[in-house]
Formats: sequence, structure tokens, C-alpha cells
Amino acid sequence: MTGRGAISVPTSVLVAPDSFKGSFTAVEVAVALQRGLAASGQPAEACPVADGGEGTLAALSPAFGLEQVAARVSDPLGREIEARFGLGANGIAVVETASASGLGLVSAGELDPVGASTYGTGELLAAAVAAGAQTVYLAVGGSATTDGGAGAVRALQGHGGLSGARLVVLCDVRTSFEGAAPTFAPQKGASPEQVRVLQRRLDELAETLPRDPRGVPMTGAAGGLAGGLWASFGAELVAGAPFVLEAVGYDGRMRASRAVITGEGCLDRQSLAGKLVGEVATRARQAGVPCHAVVGGNALSPFDMRILDLQLVLEATNLAELELAGAELGAAIRAESARGR
Repeated sequence: MTGRGAISVPTSVLVAPDSFKGSFTAVEVAVALQRGLAASGQPAEACPVADGGEGTLAALSPAFGLEQVAARVSDPLGREIEARFGLGANGIAVVETASASGLGLVSAGELDPVGASTYGTGELLAAAVAAGAQTVYLAVGGSATTDGGAGAVRALQGHGGLSGARLVVLCDVRTSFEGAAPTFAPQKGASPEQVRVLQRRLDELAETLPRDPRGVPMTGAAGGLAGGLWASFGAELVAGAPFVLEAVGYDGRMRASRAVITGEGCLDRQSLAGKLVGEVATRARQAGVPCHAVVGGNALSPFDMRILDLQLVLEATNLAELELAGAELGAAIRAESARGR
């Protein structure tokens, strides 16, 4: 209330983008958009988020009070690297598969979709447990692997397992174990023949695991890593986007805003199936808050666009263009607000 009988009208815009995979972090995207909005005279609040892929550690760190801890682990090709996980005083740890087994750790000329292993992710999980973590959240998106989690399971078992810690896998897709190779391996450099090899390997692995992950939603995340951990260690599988949004208080911040601006590197059919932009847009629509998006590229059909119900969708491929897009959206939001007065 601004006075007797007066209703307070939101004035700020909530900027809640995902990372632009391989280009910009969610923080960089949010800051660039926020600068553009400020240039247009539109106040904005940055709220960088993630869906269980890259950027999940950064998004959750303020909410969970995490400090970053370094560990020496193996990359997807077995080379020693330094990776980091987040650890809180309350026994919570956040680990990103991308930091140990990520596609970004392998150059285009080094891609080895059959040989790439999640062993380093298992080492990073073991390091978090050794550091005192009682609950470990593993963000699985962005992997270079399709090994069904065999490497991570082997590494964890070699380090004594989870020692009673709870393991929660934050998944960025709903694909089940048997769909991991045909759906995601081509993105990791697999040829059609290699996809068939990986599919057979995953089927053979599923038959040896303590329980069969085939047919279980989300077990195909990170090339089956989610399924391997679910089957071998009883890991809980959780949709990453809703989890992160709840953790950062998105719903309350969104309802207190004039509009929401979200974004990601590529707007496509996966955006409708558990990705961050789809979740942000759905919640905004349900709350009656206008939602706009800035993306690196838009591959959605007009029909799919109607499902998301985004107001304006702009494309931007660098930070300067992101800032310009923010200014354009700021002007449009202010104009719409003026018409509604």
C-alpha cells in the first residue's frame, strides 16, 4: 500500500536468465541485460538462474551460503585438472558435472564420445563427501559423456562410496536411460555408428546395475550419469529448474516485479521439456506477470512459441547486443506500463 486505499504497483523488472552455453554465464547475461534496462530508465533486479546444468553452482551459492573448494580430478579424457565444488557450513555441497566431465573441457578436435568418462565427476563427489558434505546436489547438465555413469560409479566406489551422505541429482532433461545415446550423443560428437555402439553399451550396463534405470524419467541426463547414480547409490532424481527457482525465491520475486526477462543460448523444443526458460515462462504466465526472453537463437515454431506464451523474444549473440536488447525491452515495458495507467 502506498497510501490509504492505494495499491502498490511493481516498478522493477526481474532479470532471470540461464547461461548461454559455451558463450556467457548467467551472471554475465543478467548484468548485460540489467545495464541495458538501466539505460532505458527501467529499474531491474538481477536473478541469474540455472536448470541443473552449467551455472547451477553460481546460482545456488548465495542461497546456500557456499564457499568454493578446489579438488584435483580427471577430465573426460582422463587428464588431471582442478575443479571446484561448493560447500556450506550446514553440510550442503553443490557439484557440477560440467566442471569435471563437461563438454567445455574438450576441444572440437578432441571429442571422444565413446571414450569420454564421468570418472572425474565421481572423484569430485568423493571430494565433497570427504570434506564433510552430508547432502550433495549434483548438477548433471553439460557433460561430454555417454557412459551411463560407469566412470563416476567406479570412482565413488574406489573412494569408499557416499559414507551415508544423501545424493540428489539435479536433472536438466526428463529423458530416460535408453534415450540418452540417440538424443544427446550426437551433440557430443557421436557419429550414427557411434550412437549405436553407445546405445548397446548402455543397454548392457543397465542389465548389470543393481536396478534397471531404463524407462525411469530423468535417468538419461548427462549421458545416463543420472541413471547410473540412481541405480548404484539410490540417488534422488530431481528436476533442476524448479529446484533452483525455489532455492533463489523466484516466485516471490517474480510476483513483486513488473515483468520478467529470461533467456538462454538456444530456444528450441528442449525449452518446452524441463529447461529453465520454459519453467520461468510457465510460472510467470500462471501468475499473470509478462515474460520476455533474449536468446542466442530461436529455433521454435510459431505453435511452440504460443505454448511458452512469451511476450517479446529478441536475439543477441554478444554482450553488446544483450545490452541493446535490454534497452529495447526496457523501453517496451515502460511504454506498455504507460498505456495501462
